[in-house]
Parts: sequence; C-alpha cells; structure tokens
Amino acid sequence: MPRRPLHLTGAAEAALRTALREVRAALDVPGDFPREALAEAEQAARTPRPPGHDATDLPFWTVDPPGSADLDQAVHLARRPGGGFRVHHAIADVAAFVAPAGRLDTEAHRRVQSLYFPDGTVPLYPRVLSEGAASLLPGRPAPALLWRIDLDADGRAVTTDVRRALVRSRDRLDYAGVQRLLDTGTAVEPVALLAEIGRLRQDLEAERGGISLDVPEQEVHEHDGAFLLSYRSPLPVERWNAQLSLLTGMAAAALMTASGTGILRTLPTAPDGAVTRLRRTAGALGVDWPHHVSYAALVRSLDPGEPRHAAFLQECTRLLRGAGYSAFTGGRLPSPSVHAAVAAAYTHCTAPLRRLVDRYAGELCLAAAAGREPPDWASAALAGLPEEMARGARRAAAVERACVDLVEAAALRGRVGELFDGVVVDVRDSEPDVGTVQLEHPAVVARIEGDGALPLGERLRVRLTRADPAEPAVVFAPAAR
Repeated sequence: MPRRPLHLTGAAEAALRTALREVRAALDVPGDFPREALAEAEQAARTPRPPGHDATDLPFWTVDPPGSADLDQAVHLARRPGGGFRVHHAIADVAAFVAPAGRLDTEAHRRVQSLYFPDGTVPLYPRVLSEGAASLLPGRPAPALLWRIDLDADGRAVTTDVRRALVRSRDRLDYAGVQRLLDTGTAVEPVALLAEIGRLRQDLEAERGGISLDVPEQEVHEHDGAFLLSYRSPLPVERWNAQLSLLTGMAAAALMTASGTGILRTLPTAPDGAVTRLRRTAGALGVDWPHHVSYAALVRSLDPGEPRHAAFLQECTRLLRGAGYSAFTGGRLPSPSVHAAVAAAYTHCTAPLRRLVDRYAGELCLAAAAGREPPDWASAALAGLPEEMARGARRAAAVERACVDLVEAAALRGRVGELFDGVVVDVRDSEPDVGTVQLEHPAVVARIEGDGALPLGERLRVRLTRADPAEPAVVFAPAAR
C-alpha cells in the first residue's frame, strides 16, 4: 500500500491530545518516575559499574529511525582473514546502571517495556539513562555487552563470545540514509557488509524454514506539530539489520540452553487446522499455493504491494499468535523450546533500554560464556518474567490499537457518507459479512459490515458509516453498486 499521511491540526488535534491522556489513564499507563527512582538513575548515570575490557578502539556505528535517542545496539562488521565475517554487536549494558531490587529496578518491573504514543514515549527507564548515559550515542564511551560472533563464508555462526566492555560509537546513521549509500554503491565496507551479511542470513533463514512477514504496517506519529497516519513497509536495510538481531538472539539462546539456565522467546508450531484455514484463504484470494510449496517459501514469494498478497500476509499473522517467554533451570528445556517463525531456539536480548527481559537474558549469557553460575538476582527473577512480559505486551498492544483508533476516528469525523477505495483484508469465519477493510487513501484499517459475504482480497468502493472519536470507532460498508 502507498504511504499516504493523514494530518490532524487545530481543534481536532487538541481534542485528540485530550483523548490520548484519557487512554493513558484507562490503560493504567505509568506516569512520571518516582522521585527515588529518578535519584537512583541520576546517581547511576554519574557512576555506572565499570566494565573490565576496553573496546573503544572498535569503530562502532548505530542505525535507527531518525531522531532516535534510546540506542540499544551498535555494530562493527569486518571480513575475517581467510574468509568469513566477524560481527561485533554491542548491546547497552543496562545492568551497569540498575541495582538489583532497588527503587529503579522495582519501577522497571512495573513498566516492563517502553510505550510509544503519537505525542511521546513512556520509557522503561528514566531518560537520563535510556536517552543518555546508557544509550550508545556517538562520540562518548558507554558500558555494553560486547558480542563477538564469527561467521563462515556462508554466514553461519561458528564461534560466539560475549563480555562486558567499554565501547564508543563513531556515527549515528538512519535507515533511509544507509539505504541510499547501499543503493548508490557509496557505502564504506563496514556498512556495505550489512547488506552482504544480511542477505546471507536471509538465505539461511529460508534454508531452515524461518519466515519474516513483510506486512505493511499502520503507523501514527507526530511531525511538525501535526499527527500523521501512514502505511509503512520496511526498507531492505531494516530487514538486514533485523537479521543481526536474530543472529545475536539465536547465539544467546544457544549459550543459555547449553548452560541449562535461561529464558527463551517461544512460538508453538501452528496447528494443522490453522494451516488448513490459511490454505482456504489463499484459494479465496486467488493466491496460488501448490501442495509441494512450504508455507515459508510461499510467504517469501509474495509482494506486499499487490492487494491480494497484502491481504494474505495479513492473514498469515494469525500463525504468529501465541508467542511468549519460557524460563528454564537445571537443564530442563521448555516445550516448545524454539520459535516457529525463527525456526530455531531464540531469545530477546538486543533491546534492553526498551524491554525488561533483555537485561536478564544478557546477564545469563555473560555467565554462560564465562562458565559460571548466573548472579542470584537474575536467577531469582526468572520464574516471574514470562508473566511480567506477557502483561507488558498486552498493555503495549492495547496502547498501539487505541492510538490508531483515536487518530482514525478523529481524522474521519465529519466525513460520514463519503466513498473510499479499499481492500477487504480479513473476513470473520463465523460472520462472513463482517471483516476488516484497508483503505488505499487515507491510511486507515477499520471494520466493514456488509449485507452479505464480503469479498476477501477484493478491491471495492466503501462508504463511511460511522466515525466517532468518543467510542472510538470507524465503520465502513460496501458502497451500493
């Protein structure tokens, strides 16, 4: 789908800001940090735990969306003498700043993860850390968990090491800028290797049967004093960078499973009934799915810019439901112990400034790599982390959906009765006259109610029948032919 931003200004914007405050209250979103937690953070920013290794000679760089300040990751990529690659992946060392069982740690367990609103972020840690001392900002040393992963010429991991180190990023890059450098052939080798290694890792993902769904996403953000609602598909460089995170997450899972203690990000294999339903959906959409072609291979062949394919990819997200965290000790691995979409054992460990579990996964990996027992504070928290993370994920999903619903309803208020072009991207099994329509312009995904079965994957004209920011609710109906 094209990126067509939707702007809200003036009275509509003021009303929306009020509604966003109400969403914060309704969803019990944390407000300001307690005074004691802020005091701890400010003290820790001045006196973090010093790492034992100095790696400031490595010219790290970061790549993130423009304006990002909570920089969890920095990379340095190089060729190995004799063939293959060396990936240095520096991850912000939040544990160097957060004292176990302190007021800041307690507050982090209450928040679980950062929350993103159109008008600002509710961070997991105070900004003096998340956008300051703990962030891998360019030009200044910061403590990090330094992963060194050696790859062979095909991109397969052959050795892994992780230790605490002092690092210094040299440059803060953004995705669009890096993509231009790569497209024009002007990227210096450490950056150019991101594409080379990323493609190799994508090939390995395909080989093991993993999938990365390329579904156009709906985004709400603020720009130049106005709210924007747009469709967004990731750039190739974002997918290649994501492969580095997957690489480190798989290396971390391997360390923890070998040590017998850890926490994994797991996803059960989809039941046969779900896959059978998806095959029926493919047939209804006119998406050719030969029986000898695997689900993963089919997904990689689809073009999200083609409406029928986009609708099918949206349906594919059903198979990714059920992801969670599984903790284990004593070598007793959980079942399942793999993430079905990654097609390997995997964990979250590369976003500790934004996600609570990553701090613990990193600490367990440090212990495993050093051949020692993990610290008591990390082991003691394991049993409760899966439910804590599930609670945080539910709140984050509710925030995201509420924000999008509010912007859609506020933007379309006053346009009831107007016609729009869209594609039916979902139809309920039990109610074939109820589903979801994705408009081509503006960037709206909303409920559609018909008098008969809705044409899944079909382009059609729809009429706006309701747009109420007080609900908030946006509803369409097929336009009379």
